[in-house]
Amino acid sequence: MARMVLNETSYFGAGCRKELPAELKKRKMKKAFIVSDADLYKFGVVKKVTDVLDGCGTDYYVFTDVKPNPTIANVHAALEAFNKFSPDVIVAIGGGSAIDTAKAVGVIATNPNFADVKSLEGVAPTENKAFPIIAFATTSGTAAEVTINYVITDEEAGRKLVCVDPGDIPIIAFNDADMMVSMPKGLTAATGMDALTHAIEGYITPGANPISDLLCWNSIKLISENLRAAVKDGSDITAREGMAYGSYVAGMAFSNVGLGIVHSMAHPLGARFDVPHGVANALLLPFVMEYNKPACVKKFGDIARAMGVSVIGLTEEEAAQAAIEEVKKLSLDIGIPQKLKDLKKRGTDETLILPQDLKQLAEDAFIDPCTGGNPRKTSVKEILELYKTAY
Repeated sequence: MARMVLNETSYFGAGCRKELPAELKKRKMKKAFIVSDADLYKFGVVKKVTDVLDGCGTDYYVFTDVKPNPTIANVHAALEAFNKFSPDVIVAIGGGSAIDTAKAVGVIATNPNFADVKSLEGVAPTENKAFPIIAFATTSGTAAEVTINYVITDEEAGRKLVCVDPGDIPIIAFNDADMMVSMPKGLTAATGMDALTHAIEGYITPGANPISDLLCWNSIKLISENLRAAVKDGSDITAREGMAYGSYVAGMAFSNVGLGIVHSMAHPLGARFDVPHGVANALLLPFVMEYNKPACVKKFGDIARAMGVSVIGLTEEEAAQAAIEEVKKLSLDIGIPQKLKDLKKRGTDETLILPQDLKQLAEDAFIDPCTGGNPRKTSVKEILELYKTAY
């Protein structure tokens, strides 16, 4: 059996945020609780939405205390502000950090017995749909605006809580390229590779189906055609829109069929060392593809074709390897770090992750919910070897 859970409505294209007032009016929504982050507020991205709200007379409150890897404390602070403001809709503006925080708030608002956040891990037995959420994506990576997943960091335990709830999906998603043009090159590169990871893992997971395969293959094609241009020139609206579509359709797929151990291994890097999620996925992807290749040779050949590689005259094995090499080339072209030892502590030249850290990372990754979606069965020992290879 296959199931697809999607938004009620989605908008695409530069300037599509102008449709927000009509959507609010028909739902009789007059007070918006905005969840974003300090940088998006500082650089005027949030203002692009609040200007629209001002124009239609909608009252709003802006909450920006959200970390790049949002924490339980961020959720609790947002929930407190939400309850004080008493809105009738949550408007999330950002990448995965802001939208994931908004989802956690929305779920707890209608299911208060899960207020500890920790009990939401996995597929929690919530009884009510989340408080209505409208999501504005400002990156082309996480696809949080279209997924039923959200990830919150438990700082005390040093791990990420991967939460899955079909009731948390935003009712409306906006992918407005005007809100993405200010994204820095590094963030564009990392989030773009995150989207590619979603598409590749969604394509090869055992839960894949004909619909998800169609979505993932086209996502890989769109990202391969547009990511370099988006990194080179952030104001390239055509490339930004191509990436927005690529990220969104990957989200449509993986949200419903699952992911694999690239994500399992990336999550503890974020939880324990605050490595940006997109960077972690991008760095690990080629190594995990090498590991998974024996289990999905034919599909890797399909991936090579989607990325524009000519596989005429190649054996299935050669075509599969060509996909891995093309992923490596794309990663290098857009400036992604290639090894874990290349990651530095913020503002220093000091190595962030040490060899003795890898064992704990492997243990954390093995019990991550995404591990079950990997096409090749694995173990703590094999994941540790992957971390060592990536180091």
